[in-house]
This record gives sequence, structure tokens and C-alpha cells, in this order.
Amino acid sequence: MRDTCRSWLLEGTGDRVARQPGPHRQVPTEHDGHPWWKVVCLTGVDYFSTLGYQPAIAFLAAGVISPIATLVLVLVTLFGALPVYRRVARESPHGEGSIAMLEKVLPWWGGKLFVLVLLGFAATDFLITMTLSAADAAKHALENPYVPQFLEGHQLGVTLLLLAALGAVFLRGFREAIGVAVVLVVVFLGLNAVVVVDAVAHVVGQPVSVERWWEAVLAQGSSPWAVLGAALIVFPQLALGLSGFETGVLVMPQIEGTNSGRGLADRIAGARRLLTVAAIVMSTFLLASSLATSVLIPAQEFEPGGEANGRALAYLAHEYLGNVVGTAYDVSTIAILWFAGASAMAGLLNLVPRYLPRYGMAPEWARAVRPLVLVFTAVAFLVTWIFDADVDAQGGAYATGVLVLITSATVAVTLSAHRAGERRARAFFATVTVVFTYTTVANVVERPEGAKIAACFILGIVTVSLVSRARRAFELRASGVEFDEVAQAFLDEATARGALHVVANEPDARDEAEYAAKWYDERRDQHIPADEPVVFLEVTVADASEFETDLRVRGEERFGHRVLTVRSSAVANSIAAVALAVRDRTGVLPDVWFEWSEGNPLANIVRFLFLGSGEVAPVTREVLRRAEPDPGTRPRVHAG
Repeated sequence: MRDTCRSWLLEGTGDRVARQPGPHRQVPTEHDGHPWWKVVCLTGVDYFSTLGYQPAIAFLAAGVISPIATLVLVLVTLFGALPVYRRVARESPHGEGSIAMLEKVLPWWGGKLFVLVLLGFAATDFLITMTLSAADAAKHALENPYVPQFLEGHQLGVTLLLLAALGAVFLRGFREAIGVAVVLVVVFLGLNAVVVVDAVAHVVGQPVSVERWWEAVLAQGSSPWAVLGAALIVFPQLALGLSGFETGVLVMPQIEGTNSGRGLADRIAGARRLLTVAAIVMSTFLLASSLATSVLIPAQEFEPGGEANGRALAYLAHEYLGNVVGTAYDVSTIAILWFAGASAMAGLLNLVPRYLPRYGMAPEWARAVRPLVLVFTAVAFLVTWIFDADVDAQGGAYATGVLVLITSATVAVTLSAHRAGERRARAFFATVTVVFTYTTVANVVERPEGAKIAACFILGIVTVSLVSRARRAFELRASGVEFDEVAQAFLDEATARGALHVVANEPDARDEAEYAAKWYDERRDQHIPADEPVVFLEVTVADASEFETDLRVRGEERFGHRVLTVRSSAVANSIAAVALAVRDRTGVLPDVWFEWSEGNPLANIVRFLFLGSGEVAPVTREVLRRAEPDPGTRPRVHAG
């Protein structure tokens, strides 16, 4: 029974994970793609679905000045975030996103740790998308007049039920149908258009209500400029209305076009149209809905327990269009919010394998779908319980994850413009970076729960990653081994005599004296027969923070000695991989010779884990032992 359960849980590989639907899905090379206007719906299930709760959260944050604060948000969207992500689309046309752009700028361990921190904020973004969407879907369901009365007061239970259903679907197997996203988005936006247009018509027809609203706005400050200043202060709390940009770039591989040439240019152009259209559509709905809800809905209805809390547009739908249209709006909202949660779950399932296995920072079970689904569902349960399925309470955490990702994107494009020598673009993007940095800091100060949740995710990711990296340190860590013609000739000539002695040499001066001394010491101390060939093997650590590398072995003759050179992330693992490749290629079992490393053993372990060097001889032997269980076919390791 235990083995059956384990087999079921671990069924599926990294390839299967990569095929999960959602913004991070890795599309196969033969994928033809979809028109950009269809792919915008994949962004839309996350981006547009926020209309279900954004107007209500905006009013709670900004009060009667929420339409003005929303106007500030729209200006930042159209003239800040949109240009940034249009540049990101150009710089990362294969859907890598801004995280990958920064990864290239920051090499070594600093870059890896920075990416892990950003993954913590991305996890906050996706997980809060799941929990917030489920909580708001539950709220729409429970506030509907046709729902049975016995469900009243069970917001937490219904939310957990929706999250459990989401996890069950992914445990069973979830296949993407972009047509579902298209239908959901078209129906949802259509119903929102009906509700918003009707509400705006009522606003126009009630000038007295507009006057009362404007008087309440002016009461917030001594002048219109003071009101604008107040709006600038509170608009960061509305920032969850920016949630679709990172996703909009990451869905680029779904857009029709090839991965090179003219097809790639068409894909980039399609992605930029996608971002522009999504931003304009969302900005229009945000402005109109914020104005209509602020004017038409009594302020007390936005408070916890009020009928408009977390569902302002649904309130207007029921109030002005009747319960039939209101119920249709509720059903559409529940559907798109649930699908937004599914997209977020799929994004997590693709985000983890995209980075962590490449860093050697994911346990083996993370390559399978079902264990990850169970982990993410359990965390979603915990977050929902902590926030008591409260839509308003989760808004700050959601906004924090969104804002940190956008701020990182502004930094990435600023650095890109700087490297390209584009002074005007650099100045513009630097200004946008300042705006989003202020927005992020203001949001964290006002609602620190988002930073606290992100810190928990970051701590968890970093801890699991480093433990996993240490546990996987004795793997071969070579994606492949290739020998150039000279190296192959050295091996063929040496193994023709039935023996091959590989002397590990740490490359220093690489002059004649170094090789002569090494050759003499090894012959004397290790008693290598004088008539048997010796080949030096030198490993240079290029970037020790990388985990798996493709080994390219080059041969060269230096001062009468035959030398094989290779660049990699770890000395001992690469020597083991090359020794096994030599055995497989030549059929001769090589003898590998080392000198014992000097220094403190603990310090050498740390050097091995973080710098790729350290105690080479015993580590090489341990890597070989794990890679080749049969001692009779394992390359022999000697140290002296």
C-alpha cells in the first residue's frame, strides 16, 4: 500500500510539470501558438478577475477619493508599468520574464540568492491569488439571494472547499484549454460592461449624488490639490490592480510565431499588443467602476459585513439589474476567480522547476506534480486560515507580491537601457523605478502582512534550497561530456596501450616548471610505471553557483605534456564525470591520481559546497561510488 501511494505521488517528471497550463507553461517547440487576442485571456483570468474585488478594496483603502487614487493608478499603469513590460517583452522573448533578466545581470551566488528572494515574492503573488480569489468567489456565492441559508456565516469553510477542489483537480490531472479562458474572459468582461455602463448611466442621471460625492471628496482636503496629494499617498494600497503585467510577459511562448527570425519578431509584436490592450481595457474598467461604486453605494456597505464588501460590482448588478442578472454576474465571477486560482497553481508548478532544479536546489520529489500540489494546497489552507478567508485582509499581501515583481522589472529594464547606452530610456526607466520603489515601500509600511508572508516564503525557499543543494552535492552534475579532436586523439593513443593514468592538476602558472614538477612527484610518490602514459586533467571553476554544466574537454600539448582542460562549476564532480566518460568511450578503466588537499577539513567542505574546490580526492571517489555502484567497473581513485 505504501509503495503504491508513493508511486502515485511521484508519478510524473519535470517534463510533465513543465506542461502544466498557466503563465509559466513551457510550450513544446512544435507548438504553433495562438493569436495574441486569445492569449490575452490567459493573462485576463488573473488580471481582469480582480474586478470582482478591486473596487471594494479600493474604497476601503481610499474612501471617497478612491476614483482619484484609481486615476493615479491608471496613469502609473499606462505610463510606467506598460512601457517597462513592453521592454521586458523585447528583452526576454521566450517568456523568461524580468527575473531571468536580473539573473543574467547578477552572476554567482549573489544572483542565485537574489532570484530565490524574488521567487519568494512570486510565490506570495501566486498563492495569495489562489487564496484571495477563492475567498472572493466564496463571498460572491454566499451573498447571492438564491444560496441556501444554512451556508450563511461559513465563508472560511466554503473557501477551503474551493481550494480543496482546486487541489483535487490538479492531483487528478489538469489540461489547459485556452478556449475555456477565452469564454470566461469574454463573458465576464461582457457582464462587467453591462453592469458598469448601467451604473454610469445612473451616475449621470443622479447629479445630486455626484454633487454629494464631490463635496465629500473636497472635505478630505483644503483644496483639489490637497485631495490629489492624499490620492498620491493612498494609491499604493490599490496596486493589486497591476497584477497582470508579469503574467502578460510570461505567456509569450503561447503566442503564435517561431523562436527565431521574423516569427520571433511577430511574437514580440503580439506580446506588446497584448500588454497594451490588456492595460487599456483594465484601466477603463477600473476608472468607471471606481467612480460608479463610490457614488452609488453607501459607504457602510463596503465595511466588513456589508453587502458590497469584496463584491461592489455584484452589489450594483443585483441592485439595479435584478437578481437574475446579478446571479449571472456572480456565477461568471466565481468561475473566473476559480480559474485565476487554477492559473496561479499552474504558475507555481512551472515556476519551481524552471529555476530550482537548475540550481540543484530542489528535492527529487519536486520533479513530480502531485507532491507540489499537496504542498501548495496545504500552504493555501494555512494562509486562508490565518486571514480567516478575509478578502480585504489579503489585499495588502497580494499587492506586495505584485509590486516587488514590477519593481524588479523596472530595475531590469533600467540596467538594460544602461548597458545599451540609451540615455533617455535609462533616465525614464530610472524615474519609473523610483515611483514603483516608493509604491512598494509605502504599501509595505501601510500593510506589512504582505512582507511578512513573503519573508516566510523566502526563508522556506532558501532553507529548502540550500539543504537540497548540500544533499545533491555528490551527484555527477554534468549534463554531458564532449571531447574535442585533440583530446580524443590523446585518449586513443594512451588507451591503445591498455592503460590510462589521469593526473589531476590544479592549474596555476601552467609553465614548464609546474608540469615537470607535477610529473616527477606523481611518478615518484604514486609509483606510476614509467612506461605507461600519463594525461593531465585540469578543471577550472567558472561559476561555482551553477549546479549542472555541459563539460567540453579540450586537449592541448604543453611543454611535451598532454593536458585535458575543462571549465565547470565543481572540480571533483567534473573529474568523476570525465573519468566515466573516458571509460565509456574507450573501454579502458582509467586510474585517477591526486595529491591530498591541505587545510582544515571543515573549511574544505565549505569550499567544496560554495566554491567548487576543497577536498577533491575523497569527494571524487564518493561521486564515483554513487554514480557507479559496481566497484569492478568504477574508475580507480588514488591519493598520496
